[in-house]
Amino acid sequence: MSAHHTWNTRVETDADIPAVHAINAAAFDTPAEADLVDALRTDPAWIPGLSTVATDERDAPVGYALLTRCHIDRTPALCLAPCAVLPPHQRTGAGSAAIRAALRAAEEEGERFVLVLGHPGYYPRFGFTRASRYGIGLSIEVPDEALMALALDAEHPLPGGTVRYAAPFGI
Repeated sequence: MSAHHTWNTRVETDADIPAVHAINAAAFDTPAEADLVDALRTDPAWIPGLSTVATDERDAPVGYALLTRCHIDRTPALCLAPCAVLPPHQRTGAGSAAIRAALRAAEEEGERFVLVLGHPGYYPRFGFTRASRYGIGLSIEVPDEALMALALDAEHPLPGGTVRYAAPFGI
């Protein structure tokens, strides 16, 4: 698989649910992320249209990115998690394609802010920067550089405050 592969992306369908579960189960050491997605599907934080897949030439999902509702104090925001790719397709751009599609969909829906708790070497390519620069933090201890934020709309700067995740995250 070429590292320069162009991935097709789309919103997940009900038919993709087993494949999405399999992607998350295969991409992580434990089933926690796959189970988290299943729990989020039934949570009020779930937003139709913000669960995206990158697909192979047969339209089978190989990459995944999910945005769900969270809040920065009382301000609505989105949480990017999980992002996953089937191991044979990792490092091919499938994950980046799914993330970009999810962020585009969020922007089209009029969403303004996205947070991610993740690898500080990966997420800046999408425009994420250290959340602490904006006075954004969590109620739990995490490495400062791992919590990042993105304003989708330059007209609305990121607000400061404490991030409140959807209940299934357990944070």
